[in-house]
Amino acid sequence: MSTSAPTSTAIIGSTGLVGSHILSTLLTSPTTSSQVQTISRRAPANPTNSSLLSPTVNADTSTWPTLLSSLVPLPTTVISSLGTTRVAAGGIANQWKIDHDLNVELARAAKQAGVKNFVFVSSAGTRGALSTKVPYSQMKRGVEDTIQSLDFEHGIILRPGLILGEREKAQHAGQGLLYGVVRGLGKWVSLGVQDRFAQEAEVIARAAVKAARMAEEGKAPGKWWVLEQDEIVKLGRDEWKE
Repeated sequence: MSTSAPTSTAIIGSTGLVGSHILSTLLTSPTTSSQVQTISRRAPANPTNSSLLSPTVNADTSTWPTLLSSLVPLPTTVISSLGTTRVAAGGIANQWKIDHDLNVELARAAKQAGVKNFVFVSSAGTRGALSTKVPYSQMKRGVEDTIQSLDFEHGIILRPGLILGEREKAQHAGQGLLYGVVRGLGKWVSLGVQDRFAQEAEVIARAAVKAARMAEEGKAPGKWWVLEQDEIVKLGRDEWKE
């Protein structure tokens, strides 16, 4: 991390699959020396009882943009892995309110408050040929475009494929079968085949943390940086060091 000034990170989505790994990666890292702030509906996990965790818990998500802008100290970097599913939200319209609207409001609040860097965990396929007709891609694309237009010192987008990992809620049969097939490809064919369209949640989280650190150290390749699946694997697994 840069030694010119202390840095702090705020995580939105810290209780989700990727977000919980982002949080644990930061809390257990020997290079994390400042507060890790979170905003969530419920308290995030802190198995090591780290004193660096500073959680804000509020079930009313409409308050989150204001809560973010009033965090003390103001975070240098905000990482959002906030997202839900259509089933959990109760339909596309409700999912849009979280995956798109709330992320957009949070990004705008962060910029207005003076946050330097914004990292967003998006999804592969947001710029594909059919993305304008797929609601999920439209949600992610809208957030990406907003972050870019806000002109942070660094806007960083991660576009993982299928996200692998242990979920709190049981998967439906079809989803579980799909994940099993993907893991089978990685185990019996090659990990490289799996890497083309699926990544472990821990790998995605590490890539997000690494990209944020590079931005804070002035080592990001540009102020607008999009990490596709190959670069996520590179930063989060192949080149990951602590």
